[in-house]
Amino acid sequence: MPMDIRVGDILTMKKPHPCGSLQWLVLRSGMDFRLRCRGCGHEIMVPRSKAEKGIRQVERPQ
Repeated sequence: MPMDIRVGDILTMKKPHPCGSLQWLVLRSGMDFRLRCRGCGHEIMVPRSKAEKGIRQVERPQ
């Protein structure tokens, strides 16, 4: 069952980005996630299955 990840969520990952940040902003969700690093602004596309394995915490903006 896929996790409930929505656009605008902030994901805290298990492994840091090379810039040192653990947090990513979700720009697109579906079969792939488009994520933006909260530290340096780098954007990546990641398959859903790979991204869900690395998620430690999901924060929803109010």
